[in-house]
Amino acid sequence: MCTYNGAAWLPDQLESFLAQTRDDWTLWVSDDGSTDDTAGILDRFDRDNPGRLERRLTGPGRGSAANYLQMLAHPDLAGSYVALSDQDDVWRPEKLARAMAVLTGVPEADDGRPRAYAAAYYITDRHLLGQRPSAPWLQGPSLGNALVQNIMSGHTTVLNPAALDLVRRAGAPEIDHHDWWIYLLMAGTGADIHIDPEPMVLYRQHADSVFGARQGKRALARRLRNMSGGTYAGWIKANVAALETVDAMLTPEARRTLAAWRTIPRHRGPRRMAAFRALGIHRQSHAETMVLNLASRLGWA
Repeated sequence: MCTYNGAAWLPDQLESFLAQTRDDWTLWVSDDGSTDDTAGILDRFDRDNPGRLERRLTGPGRGSAANYLQMLAHPDLAGSYVALSDQDDVWRPEKLARAMAVLTGVPEADDGRPRAYAAAYYITDRHLLGQRPSAPWLQGPSLGNALVQNIMSGHTTVLNPAALDLVRRAGAPEIDHHDWWIYLLMAGTGADIHIDPEPMVLYRQHADSVFGARQGKRALARRLRNMSGGTYAGWIKANVAALETVDAMLTPEARRTLAAWRTIPRHRGPRRMAAFRALGIHRQSHAETMVLNLASRLGWA
C-alpha cells in the first residue's frame, strides 16, 4: 500500500485487511512524505497487530505511480504474491481469498505462467454510502484494449510471482498510471489476466481522491477534457514508449501490433481512425469506442 496524507481514511482500510478471510499476509507500506497522522496510525497498527506490518518504506516523492513501482522493485519482494491497495478504500473480507483462488488454481504444468487478477468494485461516497457497482468489462482484457484503456484497477490488482517478476524486469518507466502500465505490460507479454466481475473493493470517492471513478456523466466529461486537451494522448504516448523499451519481453503478436502502431498517421483524419480499427484498438463499451474513434479522427488520441 502506498500512502500520502491518508489519515482520514487509513484506519478503515487497515481494519478491512484484518477482516480478510485469508490471513496469511503481511503489509508493506511506502509513504510519500505524509504530514498528517499517517505515521502515527501505522505505528499504532504495528503495535496492536505484531508481525502484520512487515516493511515501511520512504517513497520517491514523485507521485503514486513512481511510489508503487519503486516498492514493487524492492529486492525483498521477489518471489512473492503481491496485492496492491489504495489507502482510502475498504476491501471486502473475501478479496484476498478470491484472488488467490484464481491465481493458484491452475494445473501444475502451467503454474509458472504470469497471472494477474483484478476485480470490479463498488463506487461509494466518502462515508462508504450509495454503493453502486463499476461498469462491467464485457470485452475482456487484450492488448488492443490496454493501449487505450485500463481495466486492471490498481486497488483490486493481485500479481503472482511470475507477473511480479515481469513488472520488476520492466523497471520504473516515466508513466502516469502504474495500474494501466501493469495491465499493458501483462497484455503485451501474454500473461493470463483474470477480471473478476464480482466487486471486491469499496472505492471511496472524495475531494482528495487521486483519480475519480471511471463511469457516469462526470467521468465522461473528465475523459473528454483529457482527450481534447492532449492529456489522454500524452498518457498513451508515455505508455507505448515504456512498452517499446521492453520489446524483448513481448510476444511476437505484441511486437507486430507495436510496429503497426508506429505506422499510424500522425495527422488528423479518417486514415488515423481506420488504422485504429484495423489494429483492433477499442475501449470496453461500444459508446466509448465511438468516442475513441472520433478522438482519433480529430487527433486527440
